Amino acid sequence: MKKRFLKTKPVCKVTFELPQEAARGARKVALVGEFNDWDGDSTPMKRRKDGSYSITLDLPADREYQFKYLIDGDCWENDWQADKYLPSRMGDCDNSVVVVREPAGPG
Repeated sequence: MKKRFLKTKPVCKVTFELPQEAARGARKVALVGEFNDWDGDSTPMKRRKDGSYSITLDLPADREYQFKYLIDGDCWENDWQADKYLPSRMGDCDNSVVVVREPAGPG
């Protein structure tokens, strides 16, 4: 996961990446989370030549967002590089979390 904070707006460009090993030959992958009301159709990811998937979103800064990857409409995968994990309200699993806050400068 890569983050780039914009200087002109309180927004962070976050690139979500699902590696080929995690995608396991998927036909389609969607990014699903709090930022799209957990809608499995609204944020499809782009397949790369190497079999991985990625997408870049502009997310409002100073927040945390829970999310997961939905593979082929029926398999859920966490982000292996998530900032942290929190228990899901849906069963006995965790959700990935991206923290969108600029690091504090030297004090």
